[in-house]
Formats: sequence, structure tokens, C-alpha cells
Amino acid sequence: MMGSVVDIPLWGAIVVAFFLLIGASLTLIGAIGFLRLPTFYERIHAPTLGTSWGIGGIMLASMIYFTLSSERLVIHEILIGIFVTVTTPVTLMLLARAALHRDRAENDDSVPGKFRNDRES
Repeated sequence: MMGSVVDIPLWGAIVVAFFLLIGASLTLIGAIGFLRLPTFYERIHAPTLGTSWGIGGIMLASMIYFTLSSERLVIHEILIGIFVTVTTPVTLMLLARAALHRDRAENDDSVPGKFRNDRES
């Protein structure tokens, strides 16, 4: 049975608060980068790092809190972390490729041309 927040030791509460603040800060930095960067291609990078590293801090805080409050090892959050860490970069890479294909089809001059390998010439 889970206890209340008062039941966890002070050192555990400090560690949980630290990882929560780190995770939330990294996620906030990713969100601010998403808002401030001017182009779609530059915006792709910030949320990927923010969610991947931010979820890591929040996941660690959750694992520590529930391990201390339930007095048993709780590690099922690792699956959530793995899923988010794997899917977020892949999804944003596919979005970037789709946008690049669309912009090239529209002959947008701000988009780089296709990469040509010197050996193919």
C-alpha cells in the first residue's frame, strides 16, 4: 500500500524535487526553443531534446518517489521513457523529411537541394 508524501524521507523528497525540476526545466527549454526558432527545420531540434531529456528527469523522479512511498522497487516507468525516447526523434525526422519533400516540390529557394554523391557523377 502506498503511503503519503509525509512518509518518504527528507533525502528522498530532495532527490525527487531535484529530478522534477531538472526534467521540467529541460522540457521548458525545449518549448521555448520551439517558440523562438524562426523556421520549421530549426524548430525540429529543440522539442526532441526537451522531451527526451525532460522525460528522463521526470521519469527518475517518479521512480524514486513511488519506490520510496510503496517500499518496493518501481521501474515500469522505464518503458514509458524508452517509448518516448525512441518515438520522438523518429517522428520528428519523418516530419522534417515530409516538409523537405513538400518544399522541394514547391521549388522553395530557401530549402537546400538534393545531396549528390561525388561517386555517382
